[in-house]
Amino acid sequence: MSIQPAKFQMLDESGQAWQPQRVLLFSGHMIDAPDRSPPRFPPEKAELAALCIANSLDDLQAGSTDLALTQGANGGDILFAEACLQRDVKLQLLQPFTEAEFIANSVTPANSDWLQRYQAIRQQLSTPPLAAPSELGGLPPDMNSYERCNLWLLNSGLAYGPEKLVFICLWDGGGGDGPGGTAHMVAEVQKQHGRVIWLDTRTLC
Repeated sequence: MSIQPAKFQMLDESGQAWQPQRVLLFSGHMIDAPDRSPPRFPPEKAELAALCIANSLDDLQAGSTDLALTQGANGGDILFAEACLQRDVKLQLLQPFTEAEFIANSVTPANSDWLQRYQAIRQQLSTPPLAAPSELGGLPPDMNSYERCNLWLLNSGLAYGPEKLVFICLWDGGGGDGPGGTAHMVAEVQKQHGRVIWLDTRTLC
């Protein structure tokens, strides 16, 4: 099934449709649940991961001419979103469910201050998060919500031109806990021969 790119439009200072120099696509692990064994992305690694993400964006000289796409989950997504906003990168969140359901599934389970951080990010967005059910319609019987969202994110980035896409992943190199995780996104980007920057959670900088 073909997933159409997200329909949102950002404007430049003159009110014309804005085109990014690059599209920074991100996928990464959520913070581990307290009982996760073996650990994959424990809370104590969040600060180090944030530094690695920030360093990657600085290496790219990311700034106001770039667009960032991610879901907004706790852990990697929020760390990436925060770093992008600090550098004036324009940010759009695309989510697999309604925002309330997404927050319940992917933001609040880690406790800590992730909900407050998500809300702070949301307040800075020029366009609100988009939800796949309302933008794409009902979920096909042969597709998982998270897989569909990954393809939606990827196709939305590719729509600006494959040469503009840079994919950053915070990943341990393994399979996910279910369909549609970071491993799936990595595989889909590789099918498109996209540029991949891999931040390995096993050996964070």
